[in-house]
Amino acid sequence: MRFLDIIEKKKNKERLSDEEIQFFIDGVTDGSIPDYQISALLMAIRLNGMDEDETAKLAEAMMHSGDVIDLSDIEGVKSDKHSTGGVGDKTSLALGPMVSACGLKLAKMSGRGLGHTGGTLDKLESIEGFNISLTEEDFKRQVADIGFAIIGQTGDLVPADKKLYALRDVTGTVDSIPLIASSIMSKKLASGSDTILLDVKFGEGAFMHTVEDARRLAKAMISIGKKLGKDTKAMITDMNQPLGRTIGNALEVREAVDTLKGEGPEDFTELCLTAGSIMLIQAGKAKDRDEALAMLEEAIQSGKAYQKLEEMVAYQGGNVEQIKNTELLPQAKFKTDLKSKEEGYLADIHSMGLGISAMKLGAGREKKEDRINYGVGIEMKAKKGDYIKEGDTLATIYHDSDLSDEWLAEFYETFAYSDDKVERGPIVEEILE
Repeated sequence: MRFLDIIEKKKNKERLSDEEIQFFIDGVTDGSIPDYQISALLMAIRLNGMDEDETAKLAEAMMHSGDVIDLSDIEGVKSDKHSTGGVGDKTSLALGPMVSACGLKLAKMSGRGLGHTGGTLDKLESIEGFNISLTEEDFKRQVADIGFAIIGQTGDLVPADKKLYALRDVTGTVDSIPLIASSIMSKKLASGSDTILLDVKFGEGAFMHTVEDARRLAKAMISIGKKLGKDTKAMITDMNQPLGRTIGNALEVREAVDTLKGEGPEDFTELCLTAGSIMLIQAGKAKDRDEALAMLEEAIQSGKAYQKLEEMVAYQGGNVEQIKNTELLPQAKFKTDLKSKEEGYLADIHSMGLGISAMKLGAGREKKEDRINYGVGIEMKAKKGDYIKEGDTLATIYHDSDLSDEWLAEFYETFAYSDDKVERGPIVEEILE
């Protein structure tokens, strides 16, 4: 088989066979296909697409390019959840304890952030001593014992994806639905869970900017999951303003703790309850949404959900006192309230702009080697649709150095006002199965 022939086929909008896709991924993994030819096929896929069967085979071949985690010796249904990411997205920190308190097993491997916010692992590492590098055996033991663990990728998981993503990033082929879907699903499938819930975000602060694109990506990933025998569902959620009220690692841990105590912001709580109800139904723990929501609300009100977070932090070596008293989490040197210079209804809060502002404070990474400052960030005091008077506080900024005139100008540019009342849309746009 010649790889040039495979490039030619996709260039001419023809369907690739399972054998050709396997040959492609084998060559990526063992280095036998040069980068320039891989890049040529990636561009052909970006321009001409792949059908559902091709995309599923691509995900399957990538999944088997390295280790595949076997969770079968853990009793019960093992669930996983993936978010395509967004500003203020601390969902796993609250959702995991909620569903595990209801008897679900959540075995989650997460990533670090690169760009405008920290990733789930960065947020967890703002807790002193928290260990995200468990062995596979310790990971399984923790899930079996308390029903919940979040760690970094273990072993040699999906090495083909690492190589392909690095090439996509420098060849203008990141924004391809088949390539995005197979990348995400190969990692989820290799992680070994029985059910998968996808939180696909749309809007300015998300990877997919429109609800239509988010829906296309969600459907592609659901198709992959079903073809490979996994119960896969998706939520389409709004990221046209930051999720919840906080952007920044320790701040988001604090908000997750508040949410587990029933004191979280309305939009974030709604997202967690909706996601949790889907996951409980997938795992057969609840027969319908009403029963699932009742279970989740009882877990919060009884304190069981919060207790699960304490257990998880303790198991993974973290300082539980920082969960019991979140004032002990990393703190910025300075705290500044920024006031509105205008009056009106908040028509838009540009998530991406606020995410970049938080990154410039030190809450995210511009380059892979950048160090995260866990204590800095932004706490929103206003949400889209609120009526704001001149002088009202828009946000509290947690920072370690002076806020420059340029930083302040960029911050204020993220808010747009209207004289007319602005309606808030639902956080969950739709659920796809």
